[in-house]
Amino acid sequence: MRNRIPLLAVAAVFALVVAACSSSSDETTTTTAPSTTTTTEAAETSVLDLAIEAGQFSTLIAAIDAAGLADTLEGEGPFTVLAPTDAAFAEAFEALGIEASDLLADTDTLTAILTYHVIGQSADSELVATLDGQSVETLNGQSVDVSVVDGQIMVNEATVVSADLMADNGIVHVINGVLLPPDIAATLGAAAPEQPAEPMEPTIAETVVELASANPAEFTILLAALEAADLVDALDNPNDELTVFAPTDEAFGAALEALGLTAEELLASDNLAAILTYHVTAEGVLDAATVVAAAPVAALSTLNPDATLSVDVIDGSVVINDGADPLGGATVVKADVFASNGVIHVIDTVLVP
Repeated sequence: MRNRIPLLAVAAVFALVVAACSSSSDETTTTTAPSTTTTTEAAETSVLDLAIEAGQFSTLIAAIDAAGLADTLEGEGPFTVLAPTDAAFAEAFEALGIEASDLLADTDTLTAILTYHVIGQSADSELVATLDGQSVETLNGQSVDVSVVDGQIMVNEATVVSADLMADNGIVHVINGVLLPPDIAATLGAAAPEQPAEPMEPTIAETVVELASANPAEFTILLAALEAADLVDALDNPNDELTVFAPTDEAFGAALEALGLTAEELLASDNLAAILTYHVTAEGVLDAATVVAAAPVAALSTLNPDATLSVDVIDGSVVINDGADPLGGATVVKADVFASNGVIHVIDTVLVP
């Protein structure tokens, strides 16, 4: 999960960094804000007032109230506040596996997080942008990292999405995530439930196995042939980028009849591997749109080093080896069955080199 911080902290951090780092350096440095005396005299329009008026910081405002920091942020300042939106807080709560009420009830943790979003100086976006690569100390005592990525100002892993909301006692920069102090992140992260890994898309081999065991089943003969030729692993490498023209069971039945073979004779044939590899190209993941755009193709290389395929578009259909194949060529009857290592196009005829 990306850690985020409120806008108050960002502005303060930026100004502090500039004050301490008058010369540029490629090395990360930490800037400490100069000691100042902050009065409690109320500002006419405070950074807190801006947050309330904006209408998208209800969670932040509730947290400030719960932590007893409202009077501080309504004081003379100056402050720079990095303000996470309600959406940012909701995302953080979900990722950490906690409820808003849990955090609001823990005033020590809450105060540590909020003060990590505030710096005791006023820093507009122009100043902040000069702090690329700098580390700045917050009112929490721990530092945040400032960077500029593709023109976007970032604090730790949060992005400033709206900058330079001016108040009489400072500046607010809106950020799209809640930043957590390292010690708090370690504590909350340890308590967060482990997120299940996102399932990987099956490989071509796994897809064939799944379809062969489906109801109705398809590719049962193809799977048996791949196993007999010891070629299942050749279609199971997730790092490959393959395109497979896969004959249906009906296509294999017609081929066996035309060739005068039984299924057992085909599976025992010395030519089985040559036939199967003739149905696979390693020229990339050639989806239907790519195939149609490239057609006609006179010689598409295959995993069979001694044979190539021709590809045409005839009457709107993709046809493989039109008129040249011993069985009359094959038509793609279903395209774009995607897998993690390529794509399958279902064909109605077995291709024979």
